[in-house]
Formats: sequence, C-alpha cells, structure tokens
Amino acid sequence: MTTRWVFVPVLGAPLAHAPVLRFNLFPQLAQPIDGGRTVRGRPVFGANKTWRGAAVMFAGVMGATVALERFRWFRDRLPAEIRDVSPAVTGSLLGASVVLGELPNSFIKRQLDIAPGEHRGSFAGIAISLFDQADFVVATWLFLRPLFKMPVCDALDAAAVVTAVHIPLNALGYFVGARTSPI
Repeated sequence: MTTRWVFVPVLGAPLAHAPVLRFNLFPQLAQPIDGGRTVRGRPVFGANKTWRGAAVMFAGVMGATVALERFRWFRDRLPAEIRDVSPAVTGSLLGASVVLGELPNSFIKRQLDIAPGEHRGSFAGIAISLFDQADFVVATWLFLRPLFKMPVCDALDAAAVVTAVHIPLNALGYFVGARTSPI
C-alpha cells in the first residue's frame, strides 16, 4: 500500500527526540504545553507533553520528510497526490499531526488518572494503550485531507503498522534511557 509510505517520515520524531530526552538537551524548553493547568483537578496533558518535545518532534518529522523526498525510490512509493506537493508542506502537516495528534489521548488518560507511560489492565486501559501507539494517525488522516483523501481502510492499516513499529521503538527507547517505561 502506498499510504504506508506517507508515514515513514514520522520516524524522524523519535530519532530526533530520543537523544534530546536522553541527554536533557534544550532544558529551557522542557516546559509543559498545558502550563500546569488542570481540568477537574487533573493535568490537562501532563508534564510529559512539553514545548521541547513538540518542537523537536515536529523538526524531526520535517527533516525526515525533506530528506526522504530527495530519494526517487521513496517518492515513487508515495500516493500521487502527496508526490505533487512540496515536501515542506507535507512535512509541516505530518509534523503538526504527530504533535497535535497525541494531545487528545493524553488529555483522556490524565482525566482517567492514568500516569504518563502507564496503563490499566482493564480492557479499556489496554485499548487506550494500544491507541496511544498510533493516536496521531487520526490527526494525520485529517491534516492531510486537503492534499490526499486517504481511504479509511488505508488509515486503519497505517494505524496497525504504526502500532507494530511503535511498540519495539518504545522498548528500545526505554533500553537506551530515553523513556521511563517500555511502552
């Protein structure tokens, strides 16, 4: 499926973010996006959703998009609608979808008193944890809509592939000290 290739530049987010977390780079930007605000006495997004993370992940996706677009083997695998758009536009939309696409799920988890990196053993908790691996796919589907009418079945396929890739990446991030939990 050509749609899967649209999501490959998203790997730039963890590649850029992992060393920043591991070595605490740009500490002045490690401020919560929600500014410490609460809803019903619970954090809006939590301390793990920071301006540093948003900026670095956006830049990682943007950089990966621009870099990958230089390779014909990559461009040829993209849907025609995406090939015809500037990589800066595609990268911006992908980067924004990665950053903003995580926020609704973080909000729900904070409101359910699920700490960052934690999950509940209930069916709902497991479902939220799995959704957390590919939550940005919904945002990507919406953000790219003006350029590319991604079929729902392709979005579901991408979510499954992203989840399958994200879980071992999380474990690797935990192993190298960039994450506090393996999932």
